[in-house]
Amino acid sequence: MKRRSLIYGGAAVGAGLAGAGLAWWRLQASEADVPSGAAGGSAQSDFWRLTFETPDGSPLALSRFASRPLLVNFWATWCPPCVEELPLIDAFYQEHKLKNWQVLGLAIDQPSAVRAWLQKKPLSFPVAMAGFQGTELSKSLGNLSGGLPFTVVFGASGQVLHRKSGKVSPDDLAQWARLV
Repeated sequence: MKRRSLIYGGAAVGAGLAGAGLAWWRLQASEADVPSGAAGGSAQSDFWRLTFETPDGSPLALSRFASRPLLVNFWATWCPPCVEELPLIDAFYQEHKLKNWQVLGLAIDQPSAVRAWLQKKPLSFPVAMAGFQGTELSKSLGNLSGGLPFTVVFGASGQVLHRKSGKVSPDDLAQWARLV
């Protein structure tokens, strides 16, 4: 019985290590496809040509954000870490908007849910509706897992300077403020 448990345990450990190795190898290959200093060629230039609707239905062209530093945050109302970080991002915007910083929230959500959320907790930076297709946009900008929240920092030249999967911290924001 002990021998059988050892064999099964060894097989389980081996399978786990093989799976972890495969995941690591796939992650390394994906990261190589998205250079750390750029959003990967055409995806980056296509980004600036996009237009989204705001929660009230007005068009919002991303080209209006060109030529100045921009923090783009992909979020959703149903994502607890997303809604937890929004007040921090809003404070960053308030503190840095006079230093040419811009912030844009791209909601991966239903417009009615975003409108209701913004009624309760207004933000001082623009929000646009990326819809569920926004997940693909975030992946094209380096969000390998497609998870939320996801933040991308663009420099004034339009180049991606930094990406963050997961909830931002005050240290992240302080670091990004020093990038430009």
